[in-house]
Amino acid sequence: MLKKLAIALLTVCTLGITNTQGQKNKTFHPKEIWNDTEGNPINAHGGGILYHKGTYYWYGEYKVGRTILPADATWERYRTDVTGVSCYSSKDLLNWKFEGVALKAITEDSESDIHPTQVLERPKVIYNKKTGKFVMWMHIDSPDYSKAEAGVAIADVPTGPFTYLAGFRPNNCMSRDQTLFVDDDGTAYQFSSSEENQTMHINRLTEDYTQTDGTYVRRFIGMAREAPAVFKHGKKYYMLSSGCTGWDPNSAQIAVADSIMGEWTVLGDPCTGPDAEKTFYGQSTHVIPIQGKKNAYIACFDMWKKKDLQDSRYIWLPMIPNKQIDGFTIPWHEEWNLNIFKKK
Repeated sequence: MLKKLAIALLTVCTLGITNTQGQKNKTFHPKEIWNDTEGNPINAHGGGILYHKGTYYWYGEYKVGRTILPADATWERYRTDVTGVSCYSSKDLLNWKFEGVALKAITEDSESDIHPTQVLERPKVIYNKKTGKFVMWMHIDSPDYSKAEAGVAIADVPTGPFTYLAGFRPNNCMSRDQTLFVDDDGTAYQFSSSEENQTMHINRLTEDYTQTDGTYVRRFIGMAREAPAVFKHGKKYYMLSSGCTGWDPNSAQIAVADSIMGEWTVLGDPCTGPDAEKTFYGQSTHVIPIQGKKNAYIACFDMWKKKDLQDSRYIWLPMIPNKQIDGFTIPWHEEWNLNIFKKK
């Protein structure tokens, strides 16, 4: 009898653990801890999302370990050692499976761009239909941020492993906060904060997406914008970005253009609600076009905890088209789900 009771209790406990891990998220809760399907906090900071063959893939900075402020720091350049770039997969944007570290730090070579002592930020991945390769770009830097380069890695499958190719300055220009965008014709572009973060460069990429092809434009000159997130709505291009205030939040801006390398018009701050002037204490990193929904986009922000970067949170909010300004509004929601958008 006691043996049967012990087995029954063990079964109940096991089921309880399974239910805890397998508990599905049904709504977004900005700023709260967001667990993956195994019950662990999602660790994908400064990231970007790729949609490929019915699945979303979320790549981000995999921050593990103690946050430190280097002794020689002249500004608040808090850091953790580089571990690599994480990858998560999802069908519904709410429940994410940890696929592992898609690009691992190179620990055996102290001269490597992605050695633990260096800087790796804002990884973004795009798919090249011609080569069949998944191409990752990231901001790589020296600990004092003087290198200001872009790094590139490739993989055969979206979950990796990615192979690091090289780091360089696109068109021989500085490159820090950055993102990637693939247009409808398959042409890819890198947007990067350049010229000591004072001007945004839009760099056209080669056909294999692993280099710049020499064509670029300087936009938002002297405006000090970083954390770019670019998307296309209808026939227009939009860029969400933040100001340059280190880890501390500031006002977001959204801009629009008729052509990606043409002139851009700043529309202003799209955020509304409590703490909107500080982007709800977040910073832009990506905009997700939602498959199967009409005019539906999610604005993704990082809520940085500069003294404990591993515990930085995520703020995902709906973007609502605003016809009056030919732009978008990002309203605050403590809780929401995709039903806020219409189906196609």
